[in-house]
Amino acid sequence: MSAPLQTCPTGAMIIGAEPVIGTGKEIRSSDPRTGAALDPAYPTASAEHVERACALAAQAFPVFRATTAERRAEFLERIADLIDKRQDLLVERAHAETALPRPRLTGEVGRTSGQLRLFAAELRAGSWQGARIDPARLDRVPLPRPDIRQRRIALGPVAVFGASNFPLAFSTAGGDTASALAAGCPVVVKAHQAHLGTAELVARAIAEAAADTGMPEGVFSQVVGSGTDIGAQLVRDPRIRAVGFTGSRQGGLAIAAAAAARPVPIPVYAEMSSINPVLLLPAALGSRGAELGAAFVGSLTLGAGQFCTNPGLVLMVEGPGLDAFTKAAADAVATNPGATMLTIGIADHYAAAGDAIAARDGVDELACGSRSGDAAGGCARLLTVDGARFVADPGLQAEAFGATSLLVRCADIAELTAAVSALEGQLTATVHADEADHPLAAKLLPLLEERAGRILFDGWPTGVEVGHAMVHGGPFPATTDPRSTSVGTLAIERFLRPVAYQDVPAALLPAEVQDDNPVGVWRRLDGEPSRDALATESAD
Repeated sequence: MSAPLQTCPTGAMIIGAEPVIGTGKEIRSSDPRTGAALDPAYPTASAEHVERACALAAQAFPVFRATTAERRAEFLERIADLIDKRQDLLVERAHAETALPRPRLTGEVGRTSGQLRLFAAELRAGSWQGARIDPARLDRVPLPRPDIRQRRIALGPVAVFGASNFPLAFSTAGGDTASALAAGCPVVVKAHQAHLGTAELVARAIAEAAADTGMPEGVFSQVVGSGTDIGAQLVRDPRIRAVGFTGSRQGGLAIAAAAAARPVPIPVYAEMSSINPVLLLPAALGSRGAELGAAFVGSLTLGAGQFCTNPGLVLMVEGPGLDAFTKAAADAVATNPGATMLTIGIADHYAAAGDAIAARDGVDELACGSRSGDAAGGCARLLTVDGARFVADPGLQAEAFGATSLLVRCADIAELTAAVSALEGQLTATVHADEADHPLAAKLLPLLEERAGRILFDGWPTGVEVGHAMVHGGPFPATTDPRSTSVGTLAIERFLRPVAYQDVPAALLPAEVQDDNPVGVWRRLDGEPSRDALATESAD
């Protein structure tokens, strides 16, 4: 039977199945509107607490990875049910800790539980296992072919770092945790200091779900502490086999360096930095410049500019519509009332980053909105520079994590192409194009494919659909590994690795690659997709 519903945070971590109070320095989340510290205090984890969490994860791993896909699906669905049950509690606590609007947080609860259920469905579908069978061909010349079968198995315990800007969907039970658990990997989360109470409530739901579904102790833990101490210890622990991270470039690079310096290096899947360029092609700009200007600022200022996909860069060619776009965008920014950012520290860093871009040679400020009067208040800003200067100055691609964007005025198509070619790796690239722009768009598309994980046409990048085809990743510095995604069912592949079985006796083969396919998964039989049993030759 489930434990009684936890109605408020207590200051505890979750290590294995148990709530644990840390023994280190007390830290608290704060109300970003007032700056006031929120109760309860969270004493930080000791080295022994982290050691215990990692040891339990390692002990749980062989048992957890051997559970059936159905049992793991039931575990994920139980987590989702308990998160939904706590919706009101989570929304109120997250609102107090982040100042994010309640409707946004209500939607985020649904996104969090929804992606857990999506991974449950993916587990039942079975294709994630990548099962392949190349039957023996004893009559092949000049050499016989052995029987070779392949499936994917879980990597091992995963360390997950909660994100500041999504206290639910990218944090304790977010996409990294959901995909790692789906893969069969125990998870140790380092809670983000900005929303410790929210993290505790979610961690208790996961622990409760683990108990309800008979998962081994250690399948999930959550610790509290600083990234330089507790986080570094997690990344260096030899029992941790992969890391999921969403945050700053500085933080992601530090984690990646620590992981690479281990005696046995491990993969780090870090989402770090993106300014999400928007390309306004000439015909579209000429036909709807003012409309695009207003819509752009709506995307820029959404969530105080604290989505990882807010458009921080606009590239366009001098010509009809540019003035209309610029005026509409500047007017919208100038009248923007400002917003409360997630923390005072984030607001300070945002202001400093915007000032640094504005101070670079050739940059002019077009508009600045009002600053919210709250302690973590921020204001929207619109800057501009010419295309040649943008191409020559890589510093103009620095991210200001908030509602600041740089408009780049290119002299011609050649300069626009050069600006696109100069771009760093991005999570998204957006193109607004009328039909007359399609030949130009076709030429630019290969350049954008090399520089972005998701390419949008005639939309805005804010908002990431959670589904099977989504890619939320991209070339460095958007992420540390452009071959993966942190959103969507493909995310499970980050925490799996392939194993081939050559001439293994039938009685010892895993179920997914047995001849009769007892678990009914999709496989490639001699290269062809199939859910059928493998036909075997009958004896004479």
